[in-house]
Formats: sequence, C-alpha cells, structure tokens
Amino acid sequence: MPEPPLGLIAGDGELPRAIARAASLRGRALVAVAFPDVTDPGAVEAASEVAWLGPGQVGAAIAFLRASGVREAVMAGKVTKAALLSGGLELDERARELFRGLPDLRDRTLLSALAGALEQEGIHLRPQAELVPELLAPEGVLGRVHPTPEQRADVAYGLRVAQRIATLDIGQTVVVHERAVLAVEAVEGTDETIRRAGKLGRSGLCIVKVAAPQQDPRFDLPTVGPHTMEVAALSGVAVVAVEAGRTIVLNREAVVARADGSGIALLGVPPGSDPTGVAD
Repeated sequence: MPEPPLGLIAGDGELPRAIARAASLRGRALVAVAFPDVTDPGAVEAASEVAWLGPGQVGAAIAFLRASGVREAVMAGKVTKAALLSGGLELDERARELFRGLPDLRDRTLLSALAGALEQEGIHLRPQAELVPELLAPEGVLGRVHPTPEQRADVAYGLRVAQRIATLDIGQTVVVHERAVLAVEAVEGTDETIRRAGKLGRSGLCIVKVAAPQQDPRFDLPTVGPHTMEVAALSGVAVVAVEAGRTIVLNREAVVARADGSGIALLGVPPGSDPTGVAD
C-alpha cells in the first residue's frame, strides 16, 4: 500500500520549496495548502494537489488535507499575522472557534492552537527540519571572514538579549553594536528589523538570531537565507550569528558567498555557549 501523501502548509520564503524538493527526492507524494500573495507558486509546483486559501480559512485547509488522505504535515514559511492584528483577516467558523479561547496572539500560542486542531483531525504535524536536516547551521565560522574579538563580544552580549526576547516570544533576532541594542525583532520580521537598525547609520552591526529555549521544532525555526544576507550587506552588518543545530540556513552556498563577498562573518554558535570561545 502506498504511503499517504505529506501535507505541506506553505508560507513565505524558500523553506517550503526545500521541503517539497526533499519529499520529492524521497518519493513521497505531496499535497499543499498555499496562500495567495504569500506563497511562491514555484514552491508548491511539485505537489499533486494545491489548495490556494486565505490564512483565515482554517476549516477549509483541514478539510482539504483530510480529503487528500494526509496523515502527516509540515508547516513551513512565514504567514504574517499583521492582518489578524489589524482585523483585516477574514476568518472562517473553524478559525473563529480556534482563536476564541486563546489567552493571547503570540506566535507560539497561535501555532500551537493550529497544531492542536490538526491533531484533532488525525493530522500529525512533523518537525520542520525532519526532511532537511542538512539545512541546519553547523558550528563555527561558515565562510572565509572571521569575527574579531570585539565582534565576538558583541555576539555574546546579543545572545543574552536575544535569548531573553525569545523566551518572552517577542521575536528571535536582535541587532547590537558595541554592546548596545539597536533593534529588537517583533511582528515586522527579521529583514525589517535589520533595515531599522541600518537606518541609524552605524557600520559594523552584529545580528544575533536564536530559537526560543522551549522552541517547538514543528514551526517557526529561526531561518536565514540569501535575501536576509542581502539586507544585512546593505545595512552595514559585519557579523551574523545563529544558533547551530537550531537554525535553518537556506541555500547555504549562496548565503556564504554573499557573506564572504560583503565582508560579513557568518557564525554558528552552539546553544547556551560563550561565543568568545567558539572555534574557527
């Protein structure tokens, strides 16, 4: 009997494409839920069936996955909650029921509620990196540019701050310079946080991106890709530090090439470690 298809709930960015490619290489059939003006159509072109739905159509998405025989699914890529916060998102009855009892609208709360709704319908949400473990950042310096001792001190400071905001589920990224916080990520996302820090006109900025201490591997793993490195290069960034083994690096060859070409040190730091001691 053939294996049931894998469901892909595909948001923004390159991660849905990477997961779809990995499923295809493993011979796993794929069906996808995608979102207009959010999901890249090319990311779901390998799927045998695609349902294009609004982010508030939770009931329709679950019904589609069940009708397609999905018993396991992966959630990948961002779907901004700005429309939800502004009241501009149309919710179906299942979504209204889902959100009605939530204590807050933090990412972790929303995503956990959605995962619970899928589980109730017999659809098990799998960890994001399960099909693509090779995308997780390794430890050490990833490119040719090595951080200075002063920059490593900025990373150490940024890690402490980033871990605190991640614990509070505010965001995953901070931008620091000379042990001062220039920007903290909130609902606007990583790239806009970097741009905001870059507008202050400083050079030699340090980006630190971490997972929450109790990060659920099923959704919202920290992710960096070529576009983030492009934004960093244009914003005066000198160092990008991410947690090794807990951060997805999309198209690593292009990311490293962009970092090297822009003189940016790209560093994978073991979770909970002192980055001043990370080996080169």
